Amino acid sequence: MAEFKCRKSETLRRQEEERQDDTKREEEEEEVPGAGGDEDDVREEESSRAPSSKQSCAAVGFLQVLVRGFFGVLAAVACGMLYAAYLSAYHDRKFWFSTRQELQRELSFQGGSGFYFHFFKRMSAAPSFDRGFSELLLDNRTVSGETLNAVERLFLYPELISSFIYRATGCQDYVEPVYFYIGTVLGLQAFYVTALFVCSWVLSGTWVSGLLAVSWYLINRQDTTRVDQAVPLRANWALPYFSCQVAALTGFLSNTGSAAEMFCYLTMSVSTFTFLLLWEHAHYVLFVQGLCVLLLDSLDLVPPRKVTSDHCGGGVGRKEAPGHLNASPESPVDGLQGGQQTDCQDQDVEGQNRGLGQPQEQVLTRRLEPVLAQQEVEPLDVWTVSELKVFPLLSGQPISTDLRLEDGRIGERPAVVYHVFHMLLFGFLTLLFDGVKYVWTPYVCMFTAFGVCSPDLWMTVFRWLRLKSVHPVVLSLILSTAVPTIIGFSLWREYYPRVLAELADLQEFDEPDTVELISWIRSQVPAAAVLAASPQLLGTLKLCSGSVVTSLPVYTDLDLLRRTEDTYQVYAMRSAEDVYKRLTAHKTNYVIVEESICNELTVRKNCRVKDLLDVSNHHVVYDRGGTHSSSKHGRFCQEVKMNYSPYTNYFTRVFWNRSYHVYRVNAVVSFQF
Repeated sequence: MAEFKCRKSETLRRQEEERQDDTKREEEEEEVPGAGGDEDDVREEESSRAPSSKQSCAAVGFLQVLVRGFFGVLAAVACGMLYAAYLSAYHDRKFWFSTRQELQRELSFQGGSGFYFHFFKRMSAAPSFDRGFSELLLDNRTVSGETLNAVERLFLYPELISSFIYRATGCQDYVEPVYFYIGTVLGLQAFYVTALFVCSWVLSGTWVSGLLAVSWYLINRQDTTRVDQAVPLRANWALPYFSCQVAALTGFLSNTGSAAEMFCYLTMSVSTFTFLLLWEHAHYVLFVQGLCVLLLDSLDLVPPRKVTSDHCGGGVGRKEAPGHLNASPESPVDGLQGGQQTDCQDQDVEGQNRGLGQPQEQVLTRRLEPVLAQQEVEPLDVWTVSELKVFPLLSGQPISTDLRLEDGRIGERPAVVYHVFHMLLFGFLTLLFDGVKYVWTPYVCMFTAFGVCSPDLWMTVFRWLRLKSVHPVVLSLILSTAVPTIIGFSLWREYYPRVLAELADLQEFDEPDTVELISWIRSQVPAAAVLAASPQLLGTLKLCSGSVVTSLPVYTDLDLLRRTEDTYQVYAMRSAEDVYKRLTAHKTNYVIVEESICNELTVRKNCRVKDLLDVSNHHVVYDRGGTHSSSKHGRFCQEVKMNYSPYTNYFTRVFWNRSYHVYRVNAVVSFQF
């Protein structure tokens, strides 16, 4: 019995313990829902607070971007306006422009570029724009013996556009044509500087680099622009639009999948077409730029859709510029499409080739063929470039665009790499052709300013140096602010006094012999007479007298170049009869001999006009480092001054001064002995 009672008591005790455990479990289960509810409430409160904090952060960030953008745009516009005001003051001081008479103002268009302004003045004086435009399309009052389309042949699109604006805005009533014309060109230079400012700003992320780029551009003005030498040059009209196109291309490569990207693309397309319209050499510049974009895509540094999507989707398409530029692409991005020979199927095949790991030289060949075909390059040359593997093509996954400052990988930014290629290619061309420096030097100033002010570049340098003593991010931020500040103060102290001193320097500009010549032509020479002289002088005579001329200083037209060569024979060792036949072939009535060419003295031998003519005509023989004449005739420009036969039989001197001798070409040859 004792054992049974003990077992019973143990059983009861176990049951009680089990009941207590069940009770505890029930209590815990009752408490759990309550606890879960508290957690849900906390989560709901946190989730309600998170959007508000994100909205406040987004608002603060947007406000900061807005303030920085406002001051950046203000600084860019201020730089452009100040530069235009500086150029205007410098031009007035250099030529005493505001105090001169109309004839002397027109003589300030140097280098023979004044004939461009002649057509603007002619369009402004026409009864209507349509009448003036139709007269330029069938122009027989410019070049002797020819009826030419002056708009296309002489590239007068800037004058057409500016004359239309001059009429449409009603400026004829209160602004003289010469002031409007020069003001338009100087305004484009302000646009040029503003575009460089924006381009450097987009690259570096700070508008301080834009200020530095403009400063270097102004200091190196002799190598960045020729607007102070000859205002109407085609490059002065076109390069501002090229600068805008480069800035838009930089933004296009820096933005991905946004409205800013589309805006940059449209700006790039419009500015490229305008650039082609205004300059006869624009297609060469765009070809080099297209090679830069091609290298970017070959290195997988730009998303393929930015190169091919617009062609496959129709997009803006290709436009044709007038004249011989109709084979040029609308933009460097469109230039890689291969014209009408490439379609969306080529893009699909290319994507399959990349996915299968096939050689990318085939892709490069396919892209190069249509581009180089426009420049008359044989397909064999394209194949040779592909086989030599000139470009180090990359393969694999595309490079990430989500780069941070601490990554130190600025070399993976497409816009930066593009500008590196841009600098290298145009720098190489500058070594070969001196005139290319006006395309290259402004972007050297812009890119150097970006390098100094960009913390990403400093961070990349520190990563290469494996800097560990100081935190590289902090040091890069400090240097990207301190170095531009120091450079800015040094430029302000050393160079800006020189720039301001140029405005205080009153230069002497006086050409009394040219004024006397033009005054005589206006009073004594018939309006229908044809004048022959050097191209530079003919450009000035066309502007100041409106006479018909034998040639013009346009060096891209073969016919005008042949006419110029015939006129230059007056400085060669030719007979009077030979020169007479060449001049009368172009219906010349008066020929002007310039003392500066006939008796030119230079330190460098064999570089004068008469030396080049002697070599071209085979009138000299080189022997043991010396030259010997092989012509039996003397130099025409010197012999004709002697007034003896047979020169007096063909030519009669009617005017002369210290710089010019004017001879009438006799209609009837009188043989005097």
